[in-house]
Amino acid sequence: MDLRIGWLYGQEMNIYGDRGNVMALVRRAEWRGIDVQAATVGLGEPLDPDAWDLLFWGGGQDREQIAVSHDMQGDKGAALKQAIEDGMPVLAVCGGYQLLGRYYRPFDGDDLPGVGALDVVSEAGHERFIGNVVVDTDDLGTLVGFENHSGKTFLGEGVRPLGSVRVGWGNNGQDGFEGARYRNTIGCYLHGALLPKNPTLADWLIERALERRHGPASLAALDDTFERQAHDGVIERAIALRR
Repeated sequence: MDLRIGWLYGQEMNIYGDRGNVMALVRRAEWRGIDVQAATVGLGEPLDPDAWDLLFWGGGQDREQIAVSHDMQGDKGAALKQAIEDGMPVLAVCGGYQLLGRYYRPFDGDDLPGVGALDVVSEAGHERFIGNVVVDTDDLGTLVGFENHSGKTFLGEGVRPLGSVRVGWGNNGQDGFEGARYRNTIGCYLHGALLPKNPTLADWLIERALERRHGPASLAALDDTFERQAHDGVIERAIALRR
């Protein structure tokens, strides 16, 4: 069995250690004996949905987002949107999350059109949201992460949030939700070591990817002692600092 991971704009959108999430997917699959291929899909390169089982899209500065927004218009964005409709698992963080939506509105300059795969809109805010985040989800347990964004994202109809914010600001600091889910796609503001600290989410993505091409898949259990310690440690610190 093999797994093919595409990293969208790995050179242009790799801020706050998003690369670690790709590494976590690769290692967790390899530890189970799965043959893994991972490569970036950059500016000017076509996106062939049949070449990938799982896509990751990280965050970037506004300047990089402008170039990526332009690159995603036309056939490339249409291919990504269709892949999401077909059930390809996609994890998008911060800038990637924003560009999966309808548009991102910066402080100065024109709106940056997104792919439109998620019915969400984002706009630059005056307050920066920084700190540990604890999110309670319906089926992925409690997720932890670190947010660092001034963009605010608002969900439209047909898009459910990733979860409810227990600690932190989340999508916009107003509605109490973090992230968005649509089919097998997740967008969120949880930067950095999201998947290393949330092995349940990493395995959910790997399982969906394997199922889509190989049929029903069941992953062997791993010793997640250190991952669970990191996960629980974030919750403890976040709650302590909140007080």
